[in-house]
Amino acid sequence: MSVVEVARVSKRYDKIAALDDVSLTFGDGEFFGLLGPSGSGKTTLLRSIAGFVEPDTGDIRFDGKAVRDTPVHRRQIGMVFQNYALFPHMTVFDNVAFGLSVRQVTAADIKARVLAMLELVRLNGLEDRRPRQLSGGQQQRVALARALVTRPRVLLLDEPLGALDKRLRQQMQIELRQIQREVGITTIFVTHDQEEALTLSDRIAIFNEGGVVQVGDPHAVYERPLSAFAANFLGDANFFSGVAEGAPGGVGAVRLAEGTIVRTRDALPAAGTPVTIAVRPEKVTFAAAGPAADDGGAVLNRMSGRVTQAVYSGSSISYRVDVGMELMVFAQNRTARPTEPGTPVTIEWDPVHSVVVQP
Repeated sequence: MSVVEVARVSKRYDKIAALDDVSLTFGDGEFFGLLGPSGSGKTTLLRSIAGFVEPDTGDIRFDGKAVRDTPVHRRQIGMVFQNYALFPHMTVFDNVAFGLSVRQVTAADIKARVLAMLELVRLNGLEDRRPRQLSGGQQQRVALARALVTRPRVLLLDEPLGALDKRLRQQMQIELRQIQREVGITTIFVTHDQEEALTLSDRIAIFNEGGVVQVGDPHAVYERPLSAFAANFLGDANFFSGVAEGAPGGVGAVRLAEGTIVRTRDALPAAGTPVTIAVRPEKVTFAAAGPAADDGGAVLNRMSGRVTQAVYSGSSISYRVDVGMELMVFAQNRTARPTEPGTPVTIEWDPVHSVVVQP
């Protein structure tokens, strides 16, 4: 397996910077997700690592050795595309064996390695079928087996589950992660699906406009986003803009334009400095409006408002609440019926969930 280093890589197409001075290190055996909107640079970076795109500047190294001048077929990579790119006229066995046959591996070794790989991806017994005779999940596993059978140093996945329906995609996320752990291969994958990135990744890099916005483990990036873009792209967030007013008792206060105070446990800049706060909708709770409940002395953010929308999605309910501005609140489906639009409510959340972000 390999450590992959991307050092100050840039790539321009005319006046558009597809990659703008990107530096990342992918650890040995790490499952690393590249997440971002279309055109953010994540696929360009993946294709640069593969050798399909030549950067204008910067270096790409495998285990400390530069590979910018190494052709694709000598980089020892395995790659799985969104459409799988299986050969329709070949059997499952021949599809998986293709990369070995062009490397002049002996027939006996090809058979042993292909059958072992099909067992790993739980396709043993299907080696004589054609791709059209397989389900979408099975085709995805054939493509994965074909990429792994050559024993590559790095596995690159370009939207590997994008062609599957939601239920199958969730199932394949678990299977893909399990296979990657068994093989222990350094894996870099591109996705625009936030849930997929959180489920699969050891670490995530969020891209925007050719640059890296934030890097970290899924929990850190989701719970403590550094910018409004990161907070809004990886999940949903409510934003409050105001000015810092100090931190009495260790709890920071941000005064909004209409005078409301939002409290945070994050460090604040000097008093009077503009501040943006992000709060995840699932961190907010609400109840029917009434006398303030005893909070046991805890310092909580609390606002009064009215439900304007309730969207039922089975296990959870998404609410819109008007508190002078519209806020999102996600609630588990624990009540007999959703709270109806028009209902007065009181919302609250702990200041620890008020995250100071770059606007």
